Amino acid sequence: YLVGVGRADCTGPVAQVPLMGYANPDQVGGGLLSRLYSRAFIVAEPEGSRRVVFVSADIGMVSQRVRLEVLKQLRSKYGELYRQDNVILSGTHTHSGPGGYFQYTLFWITSKGLVQPALSSIVNGIVKSIDIAHESMKKGRLFINRGTVENSQINRSPFSYLANPESERNRYLSNTDKEMVLLKMVDEDGHELGLISWFAVHPVSMNNSNQLVNSDNVGYASYLFEQEKNKGMLPGEGSFVAAFASSNLGDVSPNTHGPFCANTGESCDNPQSTCPVGGAAMCMAKGPGKDMFESTRIIGQNIYLKAKELYEKASQEVTGPLSTAHQWVKMSNVSVELNATHTVKTCKPALGYSFAAGTIDGVGAFNFTQGSVEGDPFWDQIRDQLLGEPSNETKACHKPKPILFNTGEMTWPHPWHPDIVDVQITAIGSLAILAVPGEFTTMSGRRLREAVKSEFDSHGTPGMNIVIAGLCNVYTHYITTYEEYQVQRYEAASTIYGPHTLSAYIQLYRGLAKAIALNATQELSPGPEPPLFNITNVTLLPSLSTESAPAKKTFGDVLEEVRQEYREREVAEVTFVGANPRNSAENATEHNFLTVERYSNISSSWRVVLNDASWDTRFYWSKGSRSQSNVTVEWHIPAGTEPGVYRLRYFGHYKKRVAFFRVISVPFEGSSSAFRITAP
Repeated sequence: YLVGVGRADCTGPVAQVPLMGYANPDQVGGGLLSRLYSRAFIVAEPEGSRRVVFVSADIGMVSQRVRLEVLKQLRSKYGELYRQDNVILSGTHTHSGPGGYFQYTLFWITSKGLVQPALSSIVNGIVKSIDIAHESMKKGRLFINRGTVENSQINRSPFSYLANPESERNRYLSNTDKEMVLLKMVDEDGHELGLISWFAVHPVSMNNSNQLVNSDNVGYASYLFEQEKNKGMLPGEGSFVAAFASSNLGDVSPNTHGPFCANTGESCDNPQSTCPVGGAAMCMAKGPGKDMFESTRIIGQNIYLKAKELYEKASQEVTGPLSTAHQWVKMSNVSVELNATHTVKTCKPALGYSFAAGTIDGVGAFNFTQGSVEGDPFWDQIRDQLLGEPSNETKACHKPKPILFNTGEMTWPHPWHPDIVDVQITAIGSLAILAVPGEFTTMSGRRLREAVKSEFDSHGTPGMNIVIAGLCNVYTHYITTYEEYQVQRYEAASTIYGPHTLSAYIQLYRGLAKAIALNATQELSPGPEPPLFNITNVTLLPSLSTESAPAKKTFGDVLEEVRQEYREREVAEVTFVGANPRNSAENATEHNFLTVERYSNISSSWRVVLNDASWDTRFYWSKGSRSQSNVTVEWHIPAGTEPGVYRLRYFGHYKKRVAFFRVISVPFEGSSSAFRITAP
């Protein structure tokens, strides 16, 4: 094959924008722990015209808006080379990235609308990573390997899982998928290019109290792998690209200690995930570490170490033709033939009561509980008044789900949920990547993979490696099995197209697999094109106004200085007169907020040893009164840091009024005093 890899920053605004994932409007960005990246991989047939693109981006999920804008840019740059059928865009599902990049109204509620800078940085970052991969294409080889990752996940809805038939459950050793599938890429001389790993785990090691933008556990795994392969480079630099992509993670949590009552410390591993005192709002899962930062590193390191082992031992070469199959489907109206006599249908989208309960990884508001199959007259009344009562048809279609948000019948100011959804399979030789538009649970994913594999087998393409890539192309929440749906925990309440959603997807992906196996993909009907709503900027974000420094101070001045001396494992920190980091995001995509620099006696100069993409640094922004704000830079000095003289620097932009109607952004910087790190 011809193979190309690329990585580009897609971080966007790190302040004031709500973070996407926990749907908690109070969880608003207030700084940066690690940068977010889009990682792109292109594989092409050396002679033929066929090629495929796989992108994994450090974002909560790929929205339809992001996908349509990316495809538009690719069309204007490359003509018909990169299209909806051969480009897969997948989100890692970190819950600590900026939100606001959706065109459907439901997602505006917790994201403060459509936030153009967040949307643009994601779209531009994805396109740029594809550009870099496109430019770097060369002859190469692919190898696949698979193995088991231990101690890194639990099923967070085990009572739903137990609703699946016993005969089916008995075929599996665990109630989560522990298998990692890894694709290794090298050039024809054996030089390493990159890898894609698929593994099912929620990137929610960072909980909903976190306000620092970061890529969570899978992002930390990427960081460790890329740091190892791009020796001597700063984080985010170097040619080796390691993507840790999402899979069927719907009911899979990394918080391996399981759910406990925050107030009493007793287990709340019960069907309603509720505590005797304080109810469901007190029931939270904890990770393996002493805090969320350590848990993120532990889970990320586990995933990284398994990937490293699989990468080093990968010897099964992937060869054979490339093919792609894609359809747009009106997901609210799919007829599914369950058997010769029985046909069922999907529903208009709706969210159930337990959606509002959240999960043990991030509890909801108002003390809703999971497993609600009954509505509540109080909330029903509020729903009917504010949002309109669901039609009898929708109520009946979704049974036993009591409907909280009747999104499929809500159209103001735009539809609340997508109706037209992408289904897509890309085959690279013996590897079939199923790009799914949401979060399949463990058992849903198993059923889908099995159905697609048997479809390939029965049409003369045996031995395919089937992998699910999650959170692709458009976000449609969760997909549970029919049996799990009956229990109506969070994942089931968020299965928006009703009880037969999974059966519909299985039927659709079977059709795509059959078309690939019979070499008949050109006969697939493309389906109805999704809408691109005409929205420019609808946002409740505070506008960026002019800023000021305290009396007798200027931007970048030190307010609280570092100590003169530190040891490893201590935290060096400095506080500056700061400015809103959103100013910087609007000025440059590649902006570094901070550096750690070491003094070199040989050259008598400062050398950058870390930037803000490092997981050892933290950048905090806090807004004060009277248009003033502070920035604190922390460096958590790791064991093994070279002794010597160091300093911390900060780079920002402030807004200054130069005329009545004209405000400009002025760059500035600040530096701590020099400090020494002493030998342990």
